[in-house]
Formats: sequence, structure tokens, C-alpha cells
Amino acid sequence: MKILVLNCGSSSLKYQLIDMSNEEVLCVGLVERIGIEGSVLKQEKDGVEGKLIVEQPMKNHQDAIKLVLDAVVDSQYGGVKDIKEVEAVGHRVVHGGEKFAGSVLITDEVKAALEECIELAPLHNPANIMGIEACEAILPGVPMVGVFDTAFHQTMPKSSYLYGLPHELYTKYGVRRYGFHGTSHRYVSQRAAAMLGKNIEDCKIITCHLGNGASVAAIDGGKSVDTSMGFTPLEGLIMGTRCGDIDAAILPFLMEKEGLDAKGLSDLMNKKSGVYGMTGISSDFRDIEDAAAQNNELAQVALESYAKKVKKYIGSYAAEMNGVDAVVFTAGVGENGIGMRADIMANMDFLGMKLDEEANKVRGKERVISTEDSKVKILLIPTNEELMIARDTLELVK
Repeated sequence: MKILVLNCGSSSLKYQLIDMSNEEVLCVGLVERIGIEGSVLKQEKDGVEGKLIVEQPMKNHQDAIKLVLDAVVDSQYGGVKDIKEVEAVGHRVVHGGEKFAGSVLITDEVKAALEECIELAPLHNPANIMGIEACEAILPGVPMVGVFDTAFHQTMPKSSYLYGLPHELYTKYGVRRYGFHGTSHRYVSQRAAAMLGKNIEDCKIITCHLGNGASVAAIDGGKSVDTSMGFTPLEGLIMGTRCGDIDAAILPFLMEKEGLDAKGLSDLMNKKSGVYGMTGISSDFRDIEDAAAQNNELAQVALESYAKKVKKYIGSYAAEMNGVDAVVFTAGVGENGIGMRADIMANMDFLGMKLDEEANKVRGKERVISTEDSKVKILLIPTNEELMIARDTLELVK
């Protein structure tokens, strides 16, 4: 079965076409600036030099998906000869609330539930819904599956997901920890168990999805028991532009001092904070690292703060699970940040974690990066959310 995997953002669309008979990626692409001047589609095919580039206006996601379907049958860069070879579509959906504890076939009832979750993910769910509706219009009758970022974390106990707030705020509005990056945490934890040569049911794993958005998860026996992101993707680690954990009393203080309304405060925390806000340089960690190397003190402090926060979550989750078999690094910073991984794992030998400095000199390749005598294995595992979505889609459609 050939499955098209779609990851729709508000103005972008990432996609892969995967042949599930051997899990081969037939082509991969990115559409940017949907609904904005300068819309462009770029697609690559493994083993074929160059890229397919299509620059033309795309007023909405339906226009974008039409171009994607044309691109996947391109004679040079496409993955199939006829669009009828695409037998199913898997959609990444950011927020399923408490309604979905796993992936589901998309029905009218499921779409209605996604509409209800829009207020929990106003930036992401509308784009996900647009992608689903566009595919339904263009590929009528083709089965579609929704795979939720939040679903993997639905196994958390109440002691992990309830906040220290009046309980009625949970029952009335669903204010609780949901967690995100679930598809990534699930994929890399499964790969980690395989690399350890163990059944995942027998493993305690801490997964660190470190990118512009970042989260850490505690996975015990293959199930998420805690995670750093919360009601929204704002909580937890310092990120590219998100502040992460802060004293909640800062918020009314800043509203008063800076004359901010709720939207202004949300923009401050989500778009103007993190390492970007701390340094005034960039939200890209590569730029921060370059500035730190030039003795920029704010950049150095931002990187140290980031590493400390990840370290704190690793330590707390090791305590919460009463041990850990492996720590996994994944996503953009986790897979490529040689120095960041070293900073995070420094002085962790008391927890049985010893980084091999030579093995750590690698970017984006699956590898054990701990020393042979490290009691806890430290692993670098490139994430593959698209493959996880395709696997779930295949299982449900079959």
C-alpha cells in the first residue's frame, strides 16, 4: 500500500509518499507560504539529482494539496505514475484533547471533535482540518487517518496531568496537561528499545525531542507517564521563541507594567521569548551557538540555561520512574547539537550516564553515544514522525 502522509501547518505543508510494502520513501516535499505571496512547492526523490520546484499562487490548502498530488505523479521527481496508486492518506493532527487516545479513521464525527479542540490549539488544528477537507474534496473515497500529537500522552496518570488549580476548571474547560510531540516520542522510544535489544514493556526511557519546539517525556513500559509540555506547547523547556516554565505571577505583573492584554501576553510568551528573547539574536540555535563562540555573554547564558532545563527534566523523570535504561536525543537540536548534548549530559555520571565524547561527534545518525561502561545508554535517534503516521494509517485501513 502506498500512503501519502500530510503535516499541515497554518501556511505550510510537509508531506511524504511512502510504499508500506518496504517502508520506502518514494518522494518527500514541502509547500511554503500558503495563502501568502511567494507560494512555493519543493519536492525531492531519493537517487534523483535536483528538486522539483513549483512557484505559483496558492490561496488555500486545497490549492496546495492539488499541487502536491500533481507533484507526486511527476515523471522525474514523483513517486507514482497514477494518483490512483495512493490508497490512503495519513494526517498529523496536533490536538485531540481527551477525545482520542490513539489514531483513528477520519469520519464526520471525528472532524466535529477536531473542531471542538480548536480552542486548545488555535494555530494548528484549523490547518489540520483544512488539510483533511482538501483531501476529501480531491480524493473522494480514499480512506484517511488522523494521528494525534497528544494521543500518546493520554496514558499519563491524573497525578501527572492535573494542575494545582480548582478541579472545576478541569471539568468545565479541560485545563490539564496534554503533552505534545507524541508521535515523535513514541517512534524514538520504540527504536530505543530495539537498539537495547529489549521489549519496550521492560524499558524505562527518557526521550528528549529538542528542536525549535522542545519537550521531554518519561516513558515507562512503552507508555508516557509524564511530559514537559502542558495544556499548550508553551510549558516546559526554554525553546526557540517560547519561554517554557516561568513563575505564573510574572504574567499579571507584566500585563500591568507593560500594558498588555491577553493576546499581547500570549505573543510575548510564545513568539518573543525563549532563546530569541533572551539574546535578541535569533530563534535558531545555530545562530546562538555562533554568537556564544564569539563571546556573546547573553548567548552563552541562553545555551547554559537551555541545557540546565533539559538536565533538570531528565533528573526528575529518572526519579519519578525509579530508574532509567536509556536517554534519547532527537529532533533538530537533539540530532545535530553536538555541544548541546555534551552540555546536557555533563556531570551525570552519578545517575549512571556517561557520554562518549568521540561517539557524540555525529549529526543526524542513529547511534549509541554513551561509553561502554555507562549504566544508562545514551542514544541519538533521528525522529521519523511520518513513518509512524504511515504505520498507523496502514494498520487502521487494513
